[in-house]
Amino acid sequence: MLRLLQIEDIKTLASRKEVRRIAVENFLMTVHHNESKQQALMNLKWDAERYRWNTATIRAIEDGIDQADS
Repeated sequence: MLRLLQIEDIKTLASRKEVRRIAVENFLMTVHHNESKQQALMNLKWDAERYRWNTATIRAIEDGIDQADS
């Protein structure tokens, strides 16, 4: 299971240039509910396609998933 990220870490990722802040915050605030990094990445792929997130948003979330997996 992934760990709960700190609010400060999420806000740092969400404040990157060209990132959809709300998308990053919402996804990463619940990322710890995923059973594995693989599951989180699958959910990211699905959400990114559904909501048409840009590359900067996807990368910020990927980095957050990596942090939650460490």
